[in-house]
Amino acid sequence: MTLTTRFAPSPTGYLHVGGARTALYSWLYAQKNGGDFILRIEDTDIERSTQASVDAIMDGMNWLNLTWTHGPYFQTKRFDRYKEVIAQLLESGHAYRCYSTAEEVDAMREEAKAKGEIEKYNGLWRDRTDYPTDKPFVIRFKNPLDGDVVIKDMVKGDITISNTQLDDLIIARSDGTPTYNLTVVVDDWDMKVTHVVRGDDHVSNTPKQINILAALGADIPVYAHIPMILGDDGKRLSKRHGAVGVMQYRDDGYLPEALLNYLVRLGWSHGDKEIFSREEMIELFDLKDCNRAPSGFNTDKLIWVNQHYMKTMDPEYVAEHLAWHMKDQGINTDNGPALAEIVKVQADRVKTLKEMAEISRYFYEDFSEFDPKAVKKHLRPVVKEPLVLVKAKLAALTNWEAAPIHEAINAAAEELEVGMGKVGMPLRVATTGGGNSPSLDITLALLNKEKVLERIDLALALIEERIAAD
Repeated sequence: MTLTTRFAPSPTGYLHVGGARTALYSWLYAQKNGGDFILRIEDTDIERSTQASVDAIMDGMNWLNLTWTHGPYFQTKRFDRYKEVIAQLLESGHAYRCYSTAEEVDAMREEAKAKGEIEKYNGLWRDRTDYPTDKPFVIRFKNPLDGDVVIKDMVKGDITISNTQLDDLIIARSDGTPTYNLTVVVDDWDMKVTHVVRGDDHVSNTPKQINILAALGADIPVYAHIPMILGDDGKRLSKRHGAVGVMQYRDDGYLPEALLNYLVRLGWSHGDKEIFSREEMIELFDLKDCNRAPSGFNTDKLIWVNQHYMKTMDPEYVAEHLAWHMKDQGINTDNGPALAEIVKVQADRVKTLKEMAEISRYFYEDFSEFDPKAVKKHLRPVVKEPLVLVKAKLAALTNWEAAPIHEAINAAAEELEVGMGKVGMPLRVATTGGGNSPSLDITLALLNKEKVLERIDLALALIEERIAAD
C-alpha cells in the first residue's frame, strides 16, 4: 500500500503558519517515503467558507511549493457519498435517529454534571424505534459502551481513552448535512490515507473517528498530533502576534525557503543543524522525531534565517522574489541594473526583500529632494570643490566600472589632499539622495554614467542655494 498523507484545511480564513507547518510535515513525510500527498478542502461549514479563503490556501501552498499528488478535493462535492455512508451506518445498527431537542440535551448534560458524571447525551433514543413522524431529528453514531480506544500516535506515543468518556456524537444534522467527524472519516477512508498529521487540538476527535472507522470495517490510519505553536509571548499564536498568515510573510519580504526552513525547525530538530535545503529536509525529517511540547515562534530567528537565504541563494532566484516587492512598491525596474545585481550588493544590508526594495529605489527612479539630515551634514558649501573635481574625473572615464570609478574618487581625494570620506560621503549623498548605500564605486557602476553626472549637478545646485542663502 502506498503511504499517503493529507493536508485538510477549512477555507474560513488564510493559511496560517500552524497550518503551513502541518502541511510541510505531511508533505515531507510523504516525500521521504515515496508516498502521495493529498490536498483536501474541508468546506462543509458553508456559512463561513469563502472562495477568498480557498484562494489564500492555494496561494500559500503554491508560494511554499508544497505540491500535492492528488486534489484539491472539496467536501461540498461529496455530499452524496456522505449520505451513502450514513445510510450504511444506520442499516448496520451503528447509528440511530435522535429526536431530542437541543434544550433536552442541555438538560441531560446539566443533570450529569450535578451527579459528577461526564457531561454528555444520555442515549435516550439509542435503542428506540417509536419514531415520531412530524419532528426533526439528527443522526447519532452509536459509540461502543465499553472498552478502550488506543491512538497509536507517532509524536505523543500511545493514548488510551475509555469509550465510557465518549458521546454518541452527531454525524448528520437535522437538515441532513454531515458533520466534521463523519466527513473526515469517509474522506480518509476513501482516499486511502495511511498517516494523519494534524494539530494536537484534534486529539479529542481521534477516538471518535477511530470508532467510526472500525464500524465501517476500514483500516485505521497512523496518527501524528503536532503540538501547537506559541507566540513570542508564550501564548497561543493568533492574529494579535502580527503576521500569522503565510502570504503575509511573502508581503513582509521573506523568502519561501526561509519560512519553510524556520517552520521545519519549529517542532523538529536534527542535532544542532539550523539550515536545511529542501533535499535535506526530505532526507532527514521523521515524524517520530517531532517534539511533544509546544514550540515558541521567534521572529528574530526567522529574520536570521531569511538573511541567510538572501545572502546564499542564487541571486537570480532571489531577484525573482524581489521583483514582486519592486512592483508592489510601484518601482519600475525596466530602466536600471538587473535585479540580481541589486541582490548581490544589498542582501547583507537588509533583513527582508521588502526592505531591499525600499532602499534600492534610487537605482531606478530620479529624486528631486535629498535626505535633509544627509544634506545638513554632507552637502555643505565646503564640499563644492570636491564634488566639482570628482565630477570632472568621473566624466572623463571611458570605462564605467567599479575599479576605475574607485580610482577616480581616490585621485580626487589625493589631489585635494583630503581623506576619501571628504569626497566619498558628499558624492554618496549626491548620487543616492541619502547617506547609506553599498560600496560607492559599485553603487555608481550600477547607476549609468549620465545619471550620476546629472545627480551631482543637482547636488551642486543645492549647494549654490545654500551659499547664496548664507
